[in-house]
Amino acid sequence: MKKETQRIEWKESWRDECVKWLCGFANANGGVLVIGRDNEGKAVGVSHAGKLMEDLPNKIRDVLGIMADVRLVKTAGKELVEIRVEPYPSPISYKGVYYIRSGSTTQELKGAALEQFLLKKRGRHWDDAPEPSFTARSCSAAALRLFKAGASQSGRMDRSVLRDSREVILGNLELTEKHGLKRATCLLFSPRPEQYVSGAWIKIGFFVTDDDLRYQDEVHGSLFEQVERALELLHTKYLKAYISYHGLQRRETFLYPYAALREALLNAVVHKDYSGGVPIQISVYEDKLVLWNPGDLPEHWTLEKLLGKHPSQPFNPLIANAFFRAGYIESWGRGIEKINRECREHGIDPPTYDFGMAGLMLTFRANPAHLRASASGAVQDRLGEKLGEKLGETRTAIVQSMKDNPRVTVSELAKRLRLSTTAIEKNIHHLKMKGYVKRVGPAKGGHWEIVQ
Repeated sequence: MKKETQRIEWKESWRDECVKWLCGFANANGGVLVIGRDNEGKAVGVSHAGKLMEDLPNKIRDVLGIMADVRLVKTAGKELVEIRVEPYPSPISYKGVYYIRSGSTTQELKGAALEQFLLKKRGRHWDDAPEPSFTARSCSAAALRLFKAGASQSGRMDRSVLRDSREVILGNLELTEKHGLKRATCLLFSPRPEQYVSGAWIKIGFFVTDDDLRYQDEVHGSLFEQVERALELLHTKYLKAYISYHGLQRRETFLYPYAALREALLNAVVHKDYSGGVPIQISVYEDKLVLWNPGDLPEHWTLEKLLGKHPSQPFNPLIANAFFRAGYIESWGRGIEKINRECREHGIDPPTYDFGMAGLMLTFRANPAHLRASASGAVQDRLGEKLGEKLGETRTAIVQSMKDNPRVTVSELAKRLRLSTTAIEKNIHHLKMKGYVKRVGPAKGGHWEIVQ
């Protein structure tokens, strides 16, 4: 015996509330309600089957406003009534309440889920809904400047439009409608979009363990500004880098590639389900970075399809279009491919993806070798700062060059630092006298040793 599924429901007998299961089928992918089977699927039959066959089509039409195919079937000598309902393009309600079939259950739609359902049935997206309280005058000048600069550089928007009024720019981005502006507009151009949409910001925290939060920041502003500020905060406050010196040049390499983090954050902003009222969350640890974004996969998509080559299908098309025009993203669904490529080139594994936490959780993990170099680099950096305070720029550079290459010669130091050999020798003599360096072995064939 088959089990109850997305499209099959069993009831032992008919009750008027059974209509809500038909409502759920009509709002989803259609289905069959079988009257005369118990919860185990065993055929128990139904009394007065003939009367049900006569009454139910009219009852369903009058209550739901839809047509159903009602059939009499016989199984194991028992009469059953099967009621077949097709999916309807318009939303169907039962006594003013909307139901939808999900898996083998029928659920009442409320709040954000109901709004999203109604918008979808009307051929609209969440960011396409009107926001009458937000006007063109409410737009942030800083956000408009960011957009114009990006759109001008990308060449994806006519320069004459960019020189025109903000009303013209918004109209060109399809952010206007008959009664005002659309919801995407306040997210893209309001200085505080959370005044219109709860949770429209980014939260960043540094964790030692999952329950040991050491410090955190909130990133507010327009979506364009949030992306810029969040990336800046990550690289100036939260992320480690391992440090190397090449002559006087100090180089920092972060544990995670900038381009991959940027792409992941842009994906989160564009695909987020803003109706949930929860901010994007970035959790930074010593050895990993976790980015959580409230949202879900497009309908009928699997994680396997998401990770493979796929078309671009943003949850918020108007937001995605504005970011595309401003040159922040591409429009071909290549974000994950770009993230994975950047990670491989950086020497770390591509991030892992998990949709089991009421949203997408993306986890970057650091290369253990990079972590060791980061710790070593931090010690070297502190030593360099200490030496710099005591020795000055030239002698600090000499010491660092000796650390980089213990067999470096006086002539090589002179060439690297653009000084005379006499000046190099005098500085080395000072370093030796003060006990910072010593020579091990002969002048030719020996090496320098830094005294810690």
